[in-house]
Amino acid sequence: MRARALLAVLFLLVGCVSCGAGEATPGDPLPTRARDGDHLTIGIRFDAPGLSQRTIDGRFVGFDVDVATFVAGELGVAPDHITWRETTPASRESDLASGAVDLVVATYSITGKRKQQVTFAGPYFVTGQDLLVRLTSSDITGPESLNTRKLCSVTGSTPAEAVRDKFAQAVKLVEYPRYPDCVTALLAGQIDAVTTDAAILAGYAAQNPELLRVVGRTFSTERYGIGLRKGDLDGQHAVDDAIAKMISTGGWLRSLQANLGPSNYPLPPPPEITEK
Repeated sequence: MRARALLAVLFLLVGCVSCGAGEATPGDPLPTRARDGDHLTIGIRFDAPGLSQRTIDGRFVGFDVDVATFVAGELGVAPDHITWRETTPASRESDLASGAVDLVVATYSITGKRKQQVTFAGPYFVTGQDLLVRLTSSDITGPESLNTRKLCSVTGSTPAEAVRDKFAQAVKLVEYPRYPDCVTALLAGQIDAVTTDAAILAGYAAQNPELLRVVGRTFSTERYGIGLRKGDLDGQHAVDDAIAKMISTGGWLRSLQANLGPSNYPLPPPPEITEK
C-alpha cells in the first residue's frame, strides 16, 4: 500500500512538470516569455503625437509603436498578440519591476540612475531637450530666457529640474500628470513654456502650428532605450539585434519619415547601439 502511494505521488509530480512545460513565468528572460506565452504586454505612452499615441478610434500609432511592434515580431509575437499598456514617466520602473509590462518603449531616456533599476537595450533614437512656447513668445530663445517665467513638465520626469539647475535658477516649475495638460495650460496662457525632448514637442507643435512653436535649440542629449527588467541580459541582446535589423532593413527610417516627417522635425541618423 505504501509503495502504491509513493508511486501515485511520483506520477502526480511528473504530470505537474509536464503540464507546466511551455508556460512562461514572470522570472523568465524576455525571449522565453515571448516564445512560451506567445504574447507580450508593452508599456508605451498614449499621449505623444508622432511617437506613441492612442487615436480616437482606439488604434496605437507612432514611431515608438512601430519599433515595439517590430521588436515583438522578431521575438515571435504577432501584432494581434500584443497588449498595449499606458506607462508614464512616474511608473515606468515600477511597471517593469512588478511585471505589469514585459518591456517599455516610451521615450525612455537611458540614464545612469535608471540603469540601477532597469536593463536597457538600444538606444533606438537620439534627440535632445528643447522648449515649446507660444508663437508670439519671440523673446524666449532658450532655457536662459526662463528666469521668473513658468515652465511646465510632467510628474516623474526630470527636464524642468535640469533647466532650473543649469540655466535659470529663478524659473517657476509647474507639474502636470501629462504633457497634453501642459500644452493646454500653455495655450491658455497659464504657463510660458513646456520642456521635454524636441521630438515629443514637435508633435504638439504640429497639432497647433498657428499657435505654438519649438524654439529649436536643444540643450541635452537624450538616448531613447527599450526598458527591460533588471538583469535580463538575454532580453537585452535579443532586443538589440531586433533594433539593428530594423535599422539595416530600412524600416527604422521609413517609420521616422511617416511619423515625425510631417512635423518638420529634423530626422537624426540611426544611433549606435551601446547597451550590450
